[in-house]
Amino acid sequence: MGKGLGGEKAGCNATQIHSRKLPVIRQRLEADTAGSPSDGGPGPALLELQGITLAGRGQERLEAIKLSIEPGERVALIGASGAGKSSLLAVANGLIKPNGGTVLWQGAPPAKSRHQRRRQQARIGTLWQDLRLIEELTVQQNLNGARLAQWGWPKALLNLLLPLETGRCAAALEKLDLDQALLDRPVASLSGGQRQRVAIARLLRQEPLLVLADEPLASLDPRLAEELLALLLDYTRAPRALVMSLHRPDLLGGFDRVVGLRAGRVLFDQPVDQLAKDQLTALYASSL
Repeated sequence: MGKGLGGEKAGCNATQIHSRKLPVIRQRLEADTAGSPSDGGPGPALLELQGITLAGRGQERLEAIKLSIEPGERVALIGASGAGKSSLLAVANGLIKPNGGTVLWQGAPPAKSRHQRRRQQARIGTLWQDLRLIEELTVQQNLNGARLAQWGWPKALLNLLLPLETGRCAAALEKLDLDQALLDRPVASLSGGQRQRVAIARLLRQEPLLVLADEPLASLDPRLAEELLALLLDYTRAPRALVMSLHRPDLLGGFDRVVGLRAGRVLFDQPVDQLAKDQLTALYASSL
């Protein structure tokens, strides 16, 4: 076993990231988290994947995946391209139905009723690498898109015609240090950094308990990547939780746990400060 990452350069970088947060943004996110409801004691895991199998072409995309995410946990998924990280997140948020195994959200399986299932999924916020903002719509319309499960279709359609809940949308932008003047602008007119922040503001509008992030830092410059990571780590303290796939092991130090995926299977699942360099070497070397 090699040295744990906690004493290596990777851990130091993550500590620096966590201490260089923009003070105003951090204060706003802390206030938002402080106002979140608490269950007052131990409850079911926010997410449980029990023996998940997902078929692929020629081989399983996921095989016998077992994973449990508790409130307050920040979990990093690492592994080479094609290891199954995106597939795992798609199963976790209900986008893909697995071929085998059980998915539990807060102790309950996905509801059979379409309406009830949408209500369940509303507690799960997903930040994709491509952000999945609708560029032709305004920032405000995109932010309100996070409320569709709570609103239903009549109000969702009205959102395309009228600016709804402007005050709440402006408050979400303010937490990300964005001017409310952006509300009327189409997403297509925004810079890359503004789009990243709008995507996070959409998460704030959704008010999810579980945040899933699929390599959202991959295409960003180092400064913006560090800033985005710090924001997500702050926002997902208890009672929330975070599962994020990463392609940069040097950013692991801000997480509680790390899950290594190889060829659709969990190679290891352990505290970040117990991860050793030789485990990383084995994880990525085996994919060559």
